[in-house]
Amino acid sequence: MDRLDNTVRPYAWGSTTAIPELLGTEPTGRPQAEMWMGAHPGAPSRTGRGTLTEIIDADPERELGPASVARFGPRLPFLLKLLAAGAPLSLQVHPDLDQARRGYEDEERRGIPVDAPHRNYKDANHKPELICALTEFDGLCGFRAPAEAAGLLDALGVPSVKPYADLLRARPEDAALREVLTAVLTADAEEMSRTVTEAAAACERLGGAHAPYAAIARHYPGDPGVLAAMLLNHVRLQPGEALYLGAGIPHAYLGGLGVEIMANSDNVLRCGLTPKHVDVPELLRIVRFEAAGPGVLRPEASPDGEEVYDTPTDEFRLSRYVLPAGTAPRDLTLPTPQILLCTAGTVRVGMEELTPGTSVFVPAGEKAEAAGTGTVFRATVRV
Repeated sequence: MDRLDNTVRPYAWGSTTAIPELLGTEPTGRPQAEMWMGAHPGAPSRTGRGTLTEIIDADPERELGPASVARFGPRLPFLLKLLAAGAPLSLQVHPDLDQARRGYEDEERRGIPVDAPHRNYKDANHKPELICALTEFDGLCGFRAPAEAAGLLDALGVPSVKPYADLLRARPEDAALREVLTAVLTADAEEMSRTVTEAAAACERLGGAHAPYAAIARHYPGDPGVLAAMLLNHVRLQPGEALYLGAGIPHAYLGGLGVEIMANSDNVLRCGLTPKHVDVPELLRIVRFEAAGPGVLRPEASPDGEEVYDTPTDEFRLSRYVLPAGTAPRDLTLPTPQILLCTAGTVRVGMEELTPGTSVFVPAGEKAEAAGTGTVFRATVRV
């Protein structure tokens, strides 16, 4: 197995303290947003044998196993991250596999450079993802029922918001959510900025259910995404709880530290809370205008102590082992590739001693046992 040396991404929304606290290192004073573990070309993990990408490319079947290669090709199909949000991330959705393939092919055919700021599809893959909280973790996930969103907007007492609330009550669910989101994102920029400023002041005054949106507005003053966010469910995860974000589900992470896993893709369509490109027509084509609760996931324990976060995605499978003192070693050997990440205590895997924030890559079929006292997250694939 290979101990991983991982890149930390300094995105502006990142916490300056959460990842250093987990690692037991001194903060640098700069945001440390995401630590990437995997073989993503943007920042592959490094090992004593080269980058994880180079290792896999040299012998995919040995590293990934025949079943994974047959199902997903000669690449690691997931990316594991530590994510530390100190400010809200952009409000966004991800395409399904067919939408991603069609969108990528279309932009390739039109000759749009992959690094162009207005490019929507960086690759031909979908990007389902799962976030598991290590601390209290705030987020937005999926649409509220239209009547509930209307009540939240009405309580603001802002005249320019009332037409949105009226529309949410007057139309069927799909049409109501679609028409209000469209109206918010296509409104005159100056008028919308004034509306959002008034709405944000009301949210500050009201507190309670409005408090998360006041906090968002402090980071993104005048952004239409503030009103769009009020159409979504606010959720606060407790440590160990998780959210699964499938295709077309609008969402945003607001604050906290978590373990995130996703299919290995960069495809994001933004709805707001960002200075980056927002392609409204393409966004509206991808969003699923269905009201539903956020669907908080809790792990399901198996007899051997593995706690699994069950999702419908095959590209990744996330689980954890919580090892009390005196526990017998746990056999973690699998016929699929895995990354093991320690988030608490000290756990020995093979010859490697893992402390919080450290990780190893275990090739398919390689013997792996975990012993010690602590928590280890396991990322692998479902075949």
